[in-house]
Amino acid sequence: MNPLLESLQTFLEAHKFSDYWSEVITTAVGFTLLALLAVLINVLAKRVILNVVHVVVKRTRFTWDDQLQETGVFTRLSHLAPAIVINTFGPSVLGNEPLLSAVVHGIVTIYLICIWLGVLFALLNGIQIAIEKRKARKGVPVKGFVQAIKLTAVVVGVIFILAVVLNKSPVLLFSGLGAVTAVLLLVFKDAILGFVAGIQISANDMVRVGDWIEMPKAGADGDVIDVALTTVKVQNWDKTITTIPAYSLISDSFRNWRGMSDSGGRRIKRSIFFDISSIGFANPEQLERWSKIGHVREHLDRKRQEIAADNEKLGDEANVLGNGRRLTNIGTFRAYCLNYLKTHPSVDTGKTLLVRQLQPTPHGLPLEIYCFANNTAWAVYEGIQADIFDHLFAVAKVFDLEVYQQPSGADFSDSLSALSTARRDVE
Repeated sequence: MNPLLESLQTFLEAHKFSDYWSEVITTAVGFTLLALLAVLINVLAKRVILNVVHVVVKRTRFTWDDQLQETGVFTRLSHLAPAIVINTFGPSVLGNEPLLSAVVHGIVTIYLICIWLGVLFALLNGIQIAIEKRKARKGVPVKGFVQAIKLTAVVVGVIFILAVVLNKSPVLLFSGLGAVTAVLLLVFKDAILGFVAGIQISANDMVRVGDWIEMPKAGADGDVIDVALTTVKVQNWDKTITTIPAYSLISDSFRNWRGMSDSGGRRIKRSIFFDISSIGFANPEQLERWSKIGHVREHLDRKRQEIAADNEKLGDEANVLGNGRRLTNIGTFRAYCLNYLKTHPSVDTGKTLLVRQLQPTPHGLPLEIYCFANNTAWAVYEGIQADIFDHLFAVAKVFDLEVYQQPSGADFSDSLSALSTARRDVE
């Protein structure tokens, strides 16, 4: 026992207090002094030490210590001070009360475990914020890793707390944990699946915050706003939120548009259907008219020379329409489209650029435009695509091509009216 408390007990016994009451009063006074000392140390740690730490952190050139302060690492460390005081002076104060001393020691030990868990959580939060703020790792789903470490720490902490409460060795509890593994797998199947999937998603960098993903099965089509250990939140384009279990991203397929965003180009792949009856050989008048168009002038000059050289070998037979080579309006228009796209300021010419014919269909001959816009923003991309096809639809008439459009009721009505008028004229 502390000499001061021994003197108090001796004083009480000298003034006719019984041994029992002398011991009770001495223990109560010692416990009160210990509690007051713990409170005083706690206040000192928070008011003085934390203020000094705050000043030091603000003056350093590093940023990681600012993150630790924001997440409360130093504040939580200050809570260790009263526990250390009680553990240090507790045995000398409560030495005569082994049961009370054991209870206080157990409570302080549990308190220390909780404080260390809190410090670890704050430290992990600070690391997470620091990583997410770095440009090189921006969007990387470190939250899943952090939550996995937290979950593991909580399990270990609970085992140590149970060891203190039951007065058993933690090793014994850890060895007995394997016996209930099968039961835990059945009861917490979904949580375990989500836990494992969350680690796989983070480790393989499958989804990041800010990615645009499509998963029709889950009704998700939008930006990822949160990647947690067991769930992934997606804000759809209509501003609704879809929460997807992490294991669904492992077991089912989904589309991630990150590659498109990182490449800086967004694909345009659309066809124009032409009425096959409007396709034909070009006559001299058409060629003369088209040669004034800058996008096909060079193409026409080169093709004319090639065709003239080939047809010269055929002699007079080349004048027959089915013999020899001739330019067509659809081929000239295809060359026009290709040169138009190459000179378009919003088309990325460093990526695949094609203008090709597809297999004819009942709706006509498809001419597919395949290129990449140099802006991936949705609204800008749609504007670029619309501008390109506005122009191509309008310029097709210059090449005497008819864009196919399925007849509507108005077309049939006009035809019937014309037929009726013709009949009346005949009659």
